[in-house]
Amino acid sequence: MDGGALFGYEALLRPTGLWSGPLHLIEDARKSGLSISLELACCEAAIREFVRQGLPGKLFLNLGAPTMAAIGATRNPLLAAAIANDLLPSRIVVELTEREPILDFDRVFETTRSLRSCGLGIALDDYGSGYSGMHLWLEIQPDIIKIDRYFVSNLHASPAKCEAVRSMVHLAGKLGTRLLAEGIETRAELAVLRDLGVPLAQGYLLGLPAIEPSRGIPPDVAAVLRSHQVAVIPEPSRVHAPGETIGKLLIPVPHTDSSATNHDVDRIFKASPQMHAIAVVDGSVPIGLINRQQFIDRLGKPFHREIYGRQPCTTFMNANPLVIEADTPLESLMQVLSGDDQRYLSDGFIIVLNGSYLGLGSGEGLVRAMSALRVEAARHANPLTFLPGNIPITKHIARLLQSGAPFAAAYVDLDHFKPYNDQYGYWQGDEMIKLAAQIILSEIDPMIDFVGHVGGDDFVILLQSPDHRARCETIVAKFRAAARDLYNEEDRLREGLYAEDRHGNRSFFRLTAMSIGIVEIAPGTVATPEMVASRAAAAKRMAKKTGDCVQEIAATAGRP
Repeated sequence: MDGGALFGYEALLRPTGLWSGPLHLIEDARKSGLSISLELACCEAAIREFVRQGLPGKLFLNLGAPTMAAIGATRNPLLAAAIANDLLPSRIVVELTEREPILDFDRVFETTRSLRSCGLGIALDDYGSGYSGMHLWLEIQPDIIKIDRYFVSNLHASPAKCEAVRSMVHLAGKLGTRLLAEGIETRAELAVLRDLGVPLAQGYLLGLPAIEPSRGIPPDVAAVLRSHQVAVIPEPSRVHAPGETIGKLLIPVPHTDSSATNHDVDRIFKASPQMHAIAVVDGSVPIGLINRQQFIDRLGKPFHREIYGRQPCTTFMNANPLVIEADTPLESLMQVLSGDDQRYLSDGFIIVLNGSYLGLGSGEGLVRAMSALRVEAARHANPLTFLPGNIPITKHIARLLQSGAPFAAAYVDLDHFKPYNDQYGYWQGDEMIKLAAQIILSEIDPMIDFVGHVGGDDFVILLQSPDHRARCETIVAKFRAAARDLYNEEDRLREGLYAEDRHGNRSFFRLTAMSIGIVEIAPGTVATPEMVASRAAAAKRMAKKTGDCVQEIAATAGRP
């Protein structure tokens, strides 16, 4: 990936005639007891042809686990073939494929050690699928790990796959292994893999299988690898905070036994005015919950204290309370807030550990905790447009600044949006914000241009496209035309609407439009992400003030 130099070739089996493909041939060979002989014959033929064509770099050869095990017990045929064809053993990399499980691991491990001692490289193929797992990586300690094409396919649109590859890169760095991504078919996949730090690449994008393969990569692929532009790496839209469990909401308050009377419960509530409820426990297992206010209201009715005071406290308890284990993830209670039964917000809930009573949780505490989770989640992804929020925006600006590549930071704001939102309602206001997001996304290059949603009607676009001003002008024009359709005919004819201004006075507001402020960041500019965002916001304010829908300012190289 670093510069686009050719690293090597993989030998492929492409049978003709009776067999529909390589797997068909290999299966027939296996049934005939010839699979090991077939694989070794293919490898020897590949070595001869590799040398005959004078191909540069390394030669990758695939071997299944049974063949690897067989080599361990015999004279090394691959080394013999290399010597016979005057090929340095160090130019051969043997890939252990994942077609079959490893039944004789000791023999396979012996083979990998023997091959490595002779100078051959070892690779683990299709990592992450089949039988290629972490245990093989740690035990065999291959020179190269080939990332399965599942993780590569559509990588640029999958936050989860990006996280998986990022983890592989981190682990490979710790273990001293080189990663090779296979199955690359698009420039977007290649650019993201490059920026994630994967050092080696393979796939149809770089070169199709051929009897006499190319000795270089296509110009458009080389351009991607040489480019200083930063690829847009999708971020996860959901954030999981480790340790955020129901136990965080625990209120360690005493409980009462199921044999207690209502008089006993009354005395507990009077002695502890802060208790919103009390759990009824049989042994250590909670069987009900008594809401303080409801209990006092019932016992306070005429003659109820005399009639019910000596009766068991189970008389007034909720026999079906919400009981939750302390280690339950906090997010799982989201359904409580959105469900039809809202008693849990007033009664609270019981928190247990392995079924035994620990304490209570309050509805108020639950609402606060869930609100905090939502705020944190919104910093990563806007819940309306699902575009990246403040944290991914900041991270991408930092990547751009670190790369030293020129880029433009554009701050987008909707003019006269609040009167529209007040007059037409929040649902229609949301539709206008989503319209703005759709138009912005339609006019940028998703490979190199990043779109984030700060919140409300504010967006940030980080553009590496050289025609960034023209793109922004198109976005403004398209939005102005499309936003008209969200107004009724009367407002469209008069080019605006009447609504209250911030002082409560009835005023006329023009149709919602869009303003964009752009700050151009030159290579070598010394700045922080916050400074870039602040300059872009200043340019946006200038655009709104002057009426120029797209306003540009520049940051001088070497200065903030």
